[in-house]
Amino acid sequence: MTKTLDESLSFFKDTISDCIKSRKSISVTTHIDCDGLTSGSIITKALMRSGAKCTVRTSKEFSKKVIDSLKKDSRDFHIITDLAGGFANNLDESLGENWIVLDHHQISEKEQENQRVINAWKYGIDGGTEICAGGMAYLAAMALDDKNIDLSAIAVVSALGDRQDQGERKSFVGKNFEIANTAKEEGLVDIDLDLLLVGRETRPISDSLAFTSQPFIEGLTWNRDACLSLLNSSGIQLKEGGRWRVPAELNDDEKRIVIETITKFTSGKNATEIMSELIGYTYTFPREDKRSFLRDGREFSTMLNSCGRISRSGVGIAVCMGDRNKILREGEMILTDYRKMIREYMNILTNERWRISESKTCVMVNGEGIVPEMMTGTISSLIAGSPKNAGKIIILRTGGEENTIKFSSRKSFGCKSEINLSELMRTGAEKFDGVGGGHNAAAGAKITKDKLDGFLDYLEVNVVNMPSTGNSQ
Repeated sequence: MTKTLDESLSFFKDTISDCIKSRKSISVTTHIDCDGLTSGSIITKALMRSGAKCTVRTSKEFSKKVIDSLKKDSRDFHIITDLAGGFANNLDESLGENWIVLDHHQISEKEQENQRVINAWKYGIDGGTEICAGGMAYLAAMALDDKNIDLSAIAVVSALGDRQDQGERKSFVGKNFEIANTAKEEGLVDIDLDLLLVGRETRPISDSLAFTSQPFIEGLTWNRDACLSLLNSSGIQLKEGGRWRVPAELNDDEKRIVIETITKFTSGKNATEIMSELIGYTYTFPREDKRSFLRDGREFSTMLNSCGRISRSGVGIAVCMGDRNKILREGEMILTDYRKMIREYMNILTNERWRISESKTCVMVNGEGIVPEMMTGTISSLIAGSPKNAGKIIILRTGGEENTIKFSSRKSFGCKSEINLSELMRTGAEKFDGVGGGHNAAAGAKITKDKLDGFLDYLEVNVVNMPSTGNSQ
């Protein structure tokens, strides 16, 4: 019988306490994205505080090959975060009882019965919107010791990185709401209704407006000159002492003027919808320096994603663990490079129209030879954010290592499809000897290149030609 969450967390505490008492070494393996780096950091920091001998490493995916490497590893016990859904039997066979998974991706009912799988879904918690791996790691850390309550701040970053701010006005729901409130009560995060502009703490106000793509504002998004001209005409002081001001420095009256100015500009162009998306909850870390990319929760999460996606996971983990010296400057440079790479990939995909095929329900994108395997999730999310793709499912593919093809799927804003992307990708991948899974609205799969035509036919039947409210078969 499936245990309650409290029982599973108690099992986690007892198991780890036994490891520490018997001086067993512990290995933490986690994913490369924001949620992976935060969850791995949270549990590693909690282990270190408890006196455990531990190491942390990252992996871009989980497979039998990774399990083989864990089996050969000299560490005695293994904790896996934000990975390993669908691999419980393999872990049992290879590692016996010397492992635990902390995760939030959808898994089969059979796997939920394994006590070493501590997954949100087995406790009736929606792992797609109510908690992510960072949140699960935080709950596990709190089970070890209440003093780990300060790690709630990093769990807030993980939820933002996994785009779980799905409540009204970009608020949190479920366990995420509870964790964010805990961080707020501890003075670790300020939660306010504000303008949801990209780079609130770091970008000039005009640039911040220009690079905000959700909502997409026709005539302003990606148009820096138009944004600068519009804001100049509003009378707002954009510079102070020769330095460009950032959105976080605007006072309430200036924010009201910005809102009114944008509203006038968008009059008759879905103005109400645009403004409802432009105002929402922000998460600010007051203990970080002003104008730092770590001060705004969403920008912090973007930096962590950038570290993982361009193979610099160590930098992201160091920042999560508290390093604020030279490593911080390195993180800033990585974030700049990451954004430049994204612009390049998006420009190529936009210009090479043969790469994109559309139906009423789906947009298929061929990123082979352009998009690196580790960037598929980022690029598919951006494509899903474009207004012209609203209501559709986005499926991006690109080439992977060892003659494989990586797929990333997303539901765009307003998509009403009943297709569960996690089930779609997992079932399809298994049909062709691959691996897949994820969430209802965001999932991925990997197959060998020789199975590509068959997998595309499967998608054609189950997505491309399905009505917008249909179910996959």
